Parts: sequence; structure tokens; C-alpha cells
Amino acid sequence: MAKAIITLKVMPETIDVDLKELEEKAAEVITKEGGEIGKIEHEPIAFGLQAIKLIFVIDEEKGTENIENNVSSIEGVQSAQVVDYRRALG
Repeated sequence: MAKAIITLKVMPETIDVDLKELEEKAAEVITKEGGEIGKIEHEPIAFGLQAIKLIFVIDEEKGTENIENNVSSIEGVQSAQVVDYRRALG
């Protein structure tokens, strides 16, 4: 069974959203779906707004639709989308 290395980009609604709290909630969703967080990065967008990039590993068979939908439904999240999907062999 192959693993997938996925980067999920989470956009907060405003600059006033607590990014640390958002990271924790999104990481909890990913973990519940069977993913393992590897790295969390912040990407400056504009005017103080920062996107959160969660890089994680998950079984390729599980897919990402549930993760995207559940993270998108977190309060304070404008959107969540997979921006990178790589297959990891071995």
C-alpha cells in the first residue's frame, strides 16, 4: 500500500483568526482521518493575512475529500484545499 504526502493549504477568514488554534484543530481533523502531520508552515498572502500549510502523510486509499470538507467547516476557515499531492513509495 502506497502512502501519499499531501500539502493542505488553509486560508483563514481574517487576519484576526488565531492561527495556532486553527493549526491545532486542522491537525486534529487530519489525525482522526488517519494522517500523520510532518510539518506546518505559514505562507504570507497580503496585508498581514497568512495561510497555513499542513504537510502530512496518509494512506493513498483514504483520499483527501473528507479532510478538505472537515477542515473547511472549522470556524474561522475560509477555505481548505490540497495544493500538492505526491505518491511516496517504500
